[in-house]
Amino acid sequence: MFLKGNVYYLRSLGAHIGKDCRIYINDFGSEPFLVTVGDKVTIAGGTKIITHNGSTWLIGDERGRRYHYQRVEIGNNVFIGMNAIILQGVKIGNNVIVGAGAVVTKSIQDGLVVGGNPAKVITTFQNFKDKSLQNHISEQEMNFEISYENNINNVVDSSFKPNIGRNE
Repeated sequence: MFLKGNVYYLRSLGAHIGKDCRIYINDFGSEPFLVTVGDKVTIAGGTKIITHNGSTWLIGDERGRRYHYQRVEIGNNVFIGMNAIILQGVKIGNNVIVGAGAVVTKSIQDGLVVGGNPAKVITTFQNFKDKSLQNHISEQEMNFEISYENNINNVVDSSFKPNIGRNE
């Protein structure tokens, strides 16, 4: 299976990855051994985890160029959305959601939902959980005996998000 293959492959490169993870990337940068991932973590496709500051190759003197490496640590029960960028030295706490496309330049405390560039707090994990439990379809309401497409078409939310503009 692709997902388990990614976990095994990344572990073989030295990454520390917990249990029940879904990792849709197979690249933790040039120092995967500096990355630690907790249990029940999803890392969506296109995500980049960076463990060094490559711009230091521009800096040098008689002692040579400079290098800067830092670990990245991801806690338990974390979702990292598609195409997020996690920079070196970032520690992501437990029960955290990182929105798609977020650029995470600072560490994130437990229990937050963040997004944007640079990433900022959007809400708490508890608020997100409460709204999801109230407003989103449950596993029991899904019909796994019909095709995936029909199942999704039966439960899709057909509303659209509000417009961006002066009336916000």
